[in-house]
Amino acid sequence: MHDAASPDTSVHTGATRRVFLQAAAAAGSIAILSRSGGAQDSTAPLKVGVIGCGGRGTGAAVDALTASPRIQIHALGDLFEDRVTSSRNAIAGHGARGTVPNERVYVGFDAYQKVIDSGVDIVILATAPFFRPIHLAAAVKAGKHVFMEKPVAVDPAGVRSVIASAELAEQQGLSIVAGTQRRHEACYLEAMKRVQGGAIGDVVAARCYWNQGGLWVKQRTPEMSDMEWQIRNWLYFTWTSGDHIVEQHVHNLDVVNWAMGGPPVRATGMGGREVRRGAEYGHIFDHFAIEYEYKNGASGMSYCRQIDGCASRVDEVIVGSKGTLYTQSGGARIVGRDGQVWVYEGANPNPYVEEHKHLVAAIERNEPINEGRRIAESTMTAVMGRMSAYTGVQVSWKQAMESQLNLAPAKYEFGPLPAVEVAVPGKTPLI
Repeated sequence: MHDAASPDTSVHTGATRRVFLQAAAAAGSIAILSRSGGAQDSTAPLKVGVIGCGGRGTGAAVDALTASPRIQIHALGDLFEDRVTSSRNAIAGHGARGTVPNERVYVGFDAYQKVIDSGVDIVILATAPFFRPIHLAAAVKAGKHVFMEKPVAVDPAGVRSVIASAELAEQQGLSIVAGTQRRHEACYLEAMKRVQGGAIGDVVAARCYWNQGGLWVKQRTPEMSDMEWQIRNWLYFTWTSGDHIVEQHVHNLDVVNWAMGGPPVRATGMGGREVRRGAEYGHIFDHFAIEYEYKNGASGMSYCRQIDGCASRVDEVIVGSKGTLYTQSGGARIVGRDGQVWVYEGANPNPYVEEHKHLVAAIERNEPINEGRRIAESTMTAVMGRMSAYTGVQVSWKQAMESQLNLAPAKYEFGPLPAVEVAVPGKTPLI
């Protein structure tokens, strides 16, 4: 999920995201732009451009190749040259459809636009999350179908931009699929179909968890600027990742929102930085606990932690008046108040591949699917929880959506970028 490449600052140097998005919004309001949508030749290649060539971008490219014989990886772009090179080599190992020529391999802050302009039909957006709103706006403006990794923003300004792009994509008949693979996993789909059919009665509460140990760290070297180090070590800075409640736990929060029929109305949270205190861990927290309240009065309890030596748990529990649903990747079961138990025992194809199959099918049928607003709302659910934990105050949905918090750096260039202080609940202001 790294944005790719070497220090090419010829484009966007000094341009803030706010200015970029305002310009994109203005352009989008003038006219409905040309698009890749419409009737499709069922035998012609679907050309895919990958923007962000880290592990997730490379994996998504391979998943797309697996999903359909029509997929051709057409272009690659990343901020760092070593990332795009390793990704190119890995994807080329999957044959001619994964082989990208030199003239369509791009490096630098402007690599995303070069990929979009290279003649692709679909773009995969898999950079560090902060860049997602900028790249989505550019892709939709150019009339491209999109697969974008979660989360889709790190702040309210980014969430609003994604919603605007999703609305424009809908007007243009473009498909947007988000990388929340549980929405494309058979056991989850069947379980939620049963919940929506009344199998557990009225949903009254939920719990969700992403508790695990620590993750990788990219150590800083003397030649790295602040900007390069923070982007290469993107997990540990709020402006690049949103913190792990946003970057990772959004999967589980999306499932709860799915069961609840929409996002929460308020959040009250806590969290801290108790174990990962070294400078190499940036300034994010290592644990969060958030209570969400939904429109029907139901509560959702959210727990996420990245601390070694502690119990791991990644799942969701949806409590209803007639029973309880238990879900986790690979399985689902419902335990009724009457003692009846349902367990999903059907086929459960790889959901990472299924989400690309669903995107290709939507394009082929000219029946667009658009998950943009939904994943934007789930991203905001996580952001709202983080805002509450960072500040120590309750945050409403309205307050979060209207917040002017914008984590954009002043310049997109490799140079000084002092890291912000670690948030202190009760002392950090809510912007």
